[in-house]
Amino acid sequence: MDTIQPPQSSGIVLSGMRPTGRLHLGRWLGALRNWIRLQRERRCFFFIADWHVLTTRQENTGDIQGNALDMMIDFLSGGLNPEQAVIFRQSAIKEHAELHLLFSMIIPTPWLLRNPTIKEQARELGLVQSEDDAALTTVNYGLLGYPVLQAADILIYKASGVPVGIDQVPHIELTREIARRFNHLYRPVFPEPEALLTEAQKVPGTDGRKMSASYNNAVFLSDPPQVIEQKLGRMMTDPRRVRRPDPGEPFDCPAFNLHRIYCTPEEIEYVMKGCRTAGIGCLECKHIMIKHVVAELGPISERRADLEARPKEVLEILEHGNERARKVATTTMEEVREAMGFGE
Repeated sequence: MDTIQPPQSSGIVLSGMRPTGRLHLGRWLGALRNWIRLQRERRCFFFIADWHVLTTRQENTGDIQGNALDMMIDFLSGGLNPEQAVIFRQSAIKEHAELHLLFSMIIPTPWLLRNPTIKEQARELGLVQSEDDAALTTVNYGLLGYPVLQAADILIYKASGVPVGIDQVPHIELTREIARRFNHLYRPVFPEPEALLTEAQKVPGTDGRKMSASYNNAVFLSDPPQVIEQKLGRMMTDPRRVRRPDPGEPFDCPAFNLHRIYCTPEEIEYVMKGCRTAGIGCLECKHIMIKHVVAELGPISERRADLEARPKEVLEILEHGNERARKVATTTMEEVREAMGFGE
């Protein structure tokens, strides 16, 4: 197979996902679909962020190996091309840990304590109850220092762009601060990456809450078409529409969020009018959207089933990506050690 080289002049893009289970429609729309577009435009590094799982699930590590393989299968079946992008596993590149250690020596603790994303996550996990920065001193360093490891992930490949949602922008700004501090203390080694804001896709689950495997409300990339149809056919709609003749309001209907992502302008106009006048029923309305979801995810499910039957080949592809990433990370760390006085 001929290697397809994307444009190199636009700089390097890097992003990763934690392997916490099979990928669902929310992660597809929120990240993976955008990565597939980026790999054709930029030099991209995409990774399985397995060390980051430990920031909140350090006591449950038995499923990391299996989840990492599942994620790689999802990446490939979704359309990430190892001939276009470097796809690798974070824990296979030990240089990430070394750079994280060195960064931890130069970052002031207040930089970590002020991070709003960490505060919100700690509250969601029930680890802190207060808005006070001092409350964060009770959480493990893995969670508090998560942005430092993330900075190492980004800067070791000298990425100039990181696709993130708006909630991750403080992490990218911290990465920029760490790069500036290192460059000032030693010598210029790292670029200051920019956040590539991705359009926030509000993807509700079948029960109307945010789509999540833990809520048992997700549509997975591995689901065959008939399962997708069943799940979305039962999806929650506007509670006003108790009976078929009852009119509703599309913007109060969780299923309508998927209409807005998948349907044509003409279809959206049709379902909005039909909902508000009770001219169409909810199941008929959802079927207009479902056909588009099935058309997109159906081929992914088929490719995934084929790859699941060839795990050895998938792992070989991943190892090849690890080797490519390791070469870049090794070169960067040689520069870092020399700049800090640890070079041979």
